[in-house]
Amino acid sequence: MSTPPVLRIGALAPLSRPGWTEAGRHLLAGLELAVEEVNAAGGVTAGEGANTGEGAGTGEGAGGRPLELLVRDTAADPRRAEAAVDELAALGAVALAGEYHSVVARAAAARAEALGLPYLCSSAVIDALTDAPAERVARLAPAQSHGWRVYADFLLAAGHTRLAVATEPSAYWAAGTRILREHLAPRGGTVTELDARALDPAALTDALAADGATALLLLTGFPDPAVELVRAVRRAAHRDPRLTGVLIGAPAGQPEFAEWAALLGDEASGVPFLRYLPARPTPLGARVEAALRTRLGAQPSFVAFEGYDTITVLAEALRTHGPDRASLAAAWPTVTVEGTRGEIRFTRPSPSAPVWQWPDPPVQVTDRDPANPTRFRPLLTR
Repeated sequence: MSTPPVLRIGALAPLSRPGWTEAGRHLLAGLELAVEEVNAAGGVTAGEGANTGEGAGTGEGAGGRPLELLVRDTAADPRRAEAAVDELAALGAVALAGEYHSVVARAAAARAEALGLPYLCSSAVIDALTDAPAERVARLAPAQSHGWRVYADFLLAAGHTRLAVATEPSAYWAAGTRILREHLAPRGGTVTELDARALDPAALTDALAADGATALLLLTGFPDPAVELVRAVRRAAHRDPRLTGVLIGAPAGQPEFAEWAALLGDEASGVPFLRYLPARPTPLGARVEAALRTRLGAQPSFVAFEGYDTITVLAEALRTHGPDRASLAAAWPTVTVEGTRGEIRFTRPSPSAPVWQWPDPPVQVTDRDPANPTRFRPLLTR
């Protein structure tokens, strides 16, 4: 009996510096676990006719086709991502998955759309994932404007109306600064930008004290300069009363990862960040969390769940629409699956929206507990 041909899925992740490698490792763990589970259940019986749903399901008796993950390291480099998309398309990938960094995902999305390769972006949040509306690109992560407004509401509720942001040149950081400023301004809030490349940590701390902001948000790379900025502000607060009580925040999620706690120790706690998990895990989420914990040897981040959900969605789209790329891309407005964090479906709020979007992923503002920096404290859930 012949072996059914594999269905290849290209996977992009930052697995080397300057990428956030721990995020890449968690993303890949989720992707790989889901692929292994699909294959263990017999693979995917792909509906060869678009929208027919014929033969939908899994199981060895159904003659399912196994999934094969073709992994490429982007190293947070948009050009490297574009080259990877070209290579994966040439290797016969039926779809593209993954990526964490927004500027890299933008490059991958544009290239995938141009090549007609369906792309389900796992973790990148920048609103303008493509410059023009794309039919073949969908996203699981919430749009940046949604998550960062939730974060801004958290700051306002805590009494922080005068913010400073330590920022570096990037379309992602610039978009975040704009979202914060536009959301806070009608509510009497202000945002001061401090250039983390022009100012070393000591000089930036002095500028923060002079500004009078009650919160400093780290819109910078990790570990550098984010870690040194936390140390500088925390230590300066012991000798400068102007910095007493200043909140340090990281909406992009740097404190989610174990490396943050390992590098900062007791100073790792009390830094609110965004994570995309529900208040309580679903039954599927609890099972997958246990499996991911074993695989990673640590508590899985929300990025690992995004990876698992990506394959769950693509497997269902393959079952119902088949592996033809054009037919598979047509699945975005019709596919509905139960993911680890709730029911996943895709909509376009308007014809001008750049990509198909899961409209209501869970959003939390969380920090590491000062009493135990290895434990997370949900501060706000939407």
